[in-house]
Amino acid sequence: MTTFDITNSKQTEEDIALQKALKSSGAIPEHIAVIMDGNGRWAQQKGGMRLLGHRNGVESVRDITESCAQLGVKHLTLYAFSTENWGRPKEEVNGLLKLLVATLDSEAETLHRNNIRLVTIGQCDRFPKDIQKKLDDVKALTAENTHMELCLALSYSGRWDITQAVQEIAKKVAHGRINPDDINDEMISEHLATAGKPDPDLVIRTSGEFRVSNFLLWQLAYSEFFVSSTFWPDFRRDELYRAIESFQQRDRRFGKLSKRHTKSIPSSVIRTLMS
Repeated sequence: MTTFDITNSKQTEEDIALQKALKSSGAIPEHIAVIMDGNGRWAQQKGGMRLLGHRNGVESVRDITESCAQLGVKHLTLYAFSTENWGRPKEEVNGLLKLLVATLDSEAETLHRNNIRLVTIGQCDRFPKDIQKKLDDVKALTAENTHMELCLALSYSGRWDITQAVQEIAKKVAHGRINPDDINDEMISEHLATAGKPDPDLVIRTSGEFRVSNFLLWQLAYSEFFVSSTFWPDFRRDELYRAIESFQQRDRRFGKLSKRHTKSIPSSVIRTLMS
C-alpha cells in the first residue's frame, strides 16, 4: 500500500501550479468536512462486493488528505463510519473494521512524518478493544503534530452528538454548576464532540446525494455545501479543487446582509426592512 507525503516529489508541476492558482484566487477553507458516499454503488458497477468500494475508497482518503495538507487546510473531517452503519450486514461491518486497522497500520508513520495529527469523534468505545487500542496508539503518536488535523468520525451521528452534549449540560445544571439561563449556543458547542474545533467552512458530499445523513447537524449551520456526482472511490484532488473553487465564489453571509448588498442598498431602506 502506497503512502502519501505533503512534500511528495512525485507531485506534478501541473498540480503544483493548480494549487498555487487556487491559493491566489481566494481563501482556502480552514475546515473541510467530507461525507464519503458511493463506495457500495461503485463496487456494484464494477461487479464486485461492496467491500471492494471501501478498499478503493482508501486511495481517495489518501489523495484528499495529501492535497488538503499541501493546500494548507487546517482541519479535515471524514465521515468514515456512522452509527447507522452498525446495521449493515455483519460481513461488511467486519470487513470495514479490518480495513480500518490495516489503514491505520500502514499510514500511522506517514501521518506522523508529515506533521498531521489524527483525532476521532464518535462512540469509539463500541469498537472491539484491539481497534480502540490501535486508534489510541496512532492518536498518541501524532498528538503533538501541528500541520493539519485529520479527524475521523467513527460510530458517529449528529443526533448522538447533540444528545450527549445536552446530557452533560443537564448534569451540570443538576449539580448546580451552571444556571439554565446561562445555556447558549457557545456552551452547547463546547460540549459537542468537536469542541475546540472550528465549524466546517465547506462540506463535500460525493455520489450526488443531497442529504447530510446525520452528520455534524449542529456544526453545519453556516457551512457551504458542494455535492459531487462522483462516487467516493473515484473522488480525487481535481474534484476537491472544483469544490474549493466553488467555495471561493460563495458570498458567505452567516445570516447577515452581504457587503455588496449593504453597499448598494440605502441605509434608510435597510432600517425599514430590519424594523
